Amino acid sequence: MTLNEELAQMKKTFDAHTPMEAQAALSRLIREQQESADPFGLPVGQKAKDFTLQDALGRSVHLYDELAKGPVVLTFYRGGWCPYCSRQLKSYQQVLSEIEKLGAQLIAISPQSPDATLSQIEKEELRFHVLSDRNGLVAARYRILYDVPFYVQDIFQQGLGLNLAEYNATSRWILPVPSTFMIDESGFIRSAYVNPDFMKRFEPEDILSELRKL
Repeated sequence: MTLNEELAQMKKTFDAHTPMEAQAALSRLIREQQESADPFGLPVGQKAKDFTLQDALGRSVHLYDELAKGPVVLTFYRGGWCPYCSRQLKSYQQVLSEIEKLGAQLIAISPQSPDATLSQIEKEELRFHVLSDRNGLVAARYRILYDVPFYVQDIFQQGLGLNLAEYNATSRWILPVPSTFMIDESGFIRSAYVNPDFMKRFEPEDILSELRKL
């Protein structure tokens, strides 16, 4: 079963246990983002934006330093609270050895706090860089950051009991559109998957296919 087939099954379970008004609010958000006149994400062929972020243990990771070692698969996810994100990262973990055999590495970024990141890494036993972009500055540079609208904030707080600003240890309700960028050693984006539908993600096999082209 592919990753997106698993996510589709998760969506069916979600729909069966979620009030219609909550489903409608999330569908509205996805639709508004898909129809936006200003599309999300940096385009293929553009130079990747450099950054330095910290991992869960406070160690700094500098993108261009990592690119000196080989290509980077850079994926932005919403947070450990998101079951679709957790399934995605576990799926990527399963092909990590194949990614590394192709001379590349995986870096995952979310706006969650370092403490929340550490908890997620321990729980899911992830073996790649998982970095905290607490104020969304890097996501903004990759043109995938958005402010969560109030009608979705209500769904999070009432349905999930989740205050996203508190969870991320910041003052704003922000999220990245789930995205995966393939960056070559020269720092150029060679492929980009940017999808406002957070219930769909870039397939692990597609990552390997794109890496083989580099």
